[in-house]
Amino acid sequence: MPIITVFRSRLRPGVHAQYESLAKEMSALAHAMMGFVEEKTYIADDGERVTIVLFADRPSHEKWRDHERHRQAQSVGRSELYAEYSVYSAEVDYHRAFSSDAVR
Repeated sequence: MPIITVFRSRLRPGVHAQYESLAKEMSALAHAMMGFVEEKTYIADDGERVTIVLFADRPSHEKWRDHERHRQAQSVGRSELYAEYSVYSAEVDYHRAFSSDAVR
């Protein structure tokens, strides 16, 4: 069953350049992981960032979660970058999609 993670965060003042560099590295690492499906990041008008990541299954998600470089980045995030964050992770038990020719 696919695993979806929703990561909500707010940055500390003055860390945007450092954050962007680390986020780009973590995104590339996630994309290279076996079982990676997709990732999207959105920034709200109030500064909250939301990243949604989908992995094909729990073992793939756990390898990403526990990857040594990802753990190091998490530590840097807590000590230097984030004012706050929350993480939600769940199994996807339903998915339905639609795409019209108009969006292509």
